[in-house]
Amino acid sequence: MAVYECAVCRRTVFSGRRKHVYEKGHRQRLTCVLRAFSDKVAAARKMIKRATVVKYDPQEHEQKFWCHCCGDEVRKHTSDGSLTVLFGGMLEHMHRPEHVRAVHSYWWTHQGEVKLKAQFILTEDEYERFKLSVTKALENYEETEDTLVKQIASQIREAEQSRIHLLQAALEPETQLPTEEDDPWSRIETLPCCTSPPVDFEKPGPSKQLFLPHEDTILADKSHLTFLGQQVTSAKGNVHTGALPPWMLPDEEEEGKSQDIGPSIEGFLKNKEKMKLKKLPPNRVGANFDHNAQTDEGWLPSFGRVWNSGRRWQSRHQYRKEAGNKAAKRKRPEHA
Repeated sequence: MAVYECAVCRRTVFSGRRKHVYEKGHRQRLTCVLRAFSDKVAAARKMIKRATVVKYDPQEHEQKFWCHCCGDEVRKHTSDGSLTVLFGGMLEHMHRPEHVRAVHSYWWTHQGEVKLKAQFILTEDEYERFKLSVTKALENYEETEDTLVKQIASQIREAEQSRIHLLQAALEPETQLPTEEDDPWSRIETLPCCTSPPVDFEKPGPSKQLFLPHEDTILADKSHLTFLGQQVTSAKGNVHTGALPPWMLPDEEEEGKSQDIGPSIEGFLKNKEKMKLKKLPPNRVGANFDHNAQTDEGWLPSFGRVWNSGRRWQSRHQYRKEAGNKAAKRKRPEHA
């Protein structure tokens, strides 16, 4: 008896091929294999009318797929090292005569559905349409790349132009004062009351050693500006006259008093007690108790106090009775 090995079921059959291909288990396994293979083929057939060209990625575009009809691994995409046509290798493989013969042989051996055979074969017309679609996709990719390159070039030019403007602005000399024709404020006549400062006024700061009091008016006339007179300074002076700055002056309230540096001993002990309390659980009994609040006799719990005999709640009545007797004894001398 001839031994037959089924490639779909992955087992040896002693009853022969003719009986095995009509078994229920073989039909189910063949349907699962063709369904998974048809999903890959359907994704590749979408590229016949609309091919996609992308930049080459070694990790993504070097993938392979297993052809069940040929029993061999085939490259999934087509690439030249810089660009990649998605599913180009799969469609090209489906158009080859070797694959067509392998499909017919696979269907005859395993008795697959005849309607599904056409999906795994690429005709000559479909292949020509795929090549035209790839040509258009390449043209569109080149246009997109040119547009992107132009945008990047324009951005580089703008950045370079702005950098040049900044350098020019930094290297330009300081702007000169406006002339009499350009400055409208130069036409204002100087006021006679403000042209001469008081004679007994001393200009503060080191400038009094270099300029005379009336030189400010002369300089103002030469620069066509109006002199508004000298500013009156305070008696204490300022940093321009050699006085101490405000942040170095001693405080009036603290003059003559010695200030201790660091916390006091009482503050240190209080802080130490607070740090100890922080280590205790915050929800402990009595953590939020107010020790400063005044309490009366009603603070005693309902169960009373410590007892030696009888019921515990009776100690509460005993405590109140004793408290009443003490209050009565205190009141007697006052009435007497």
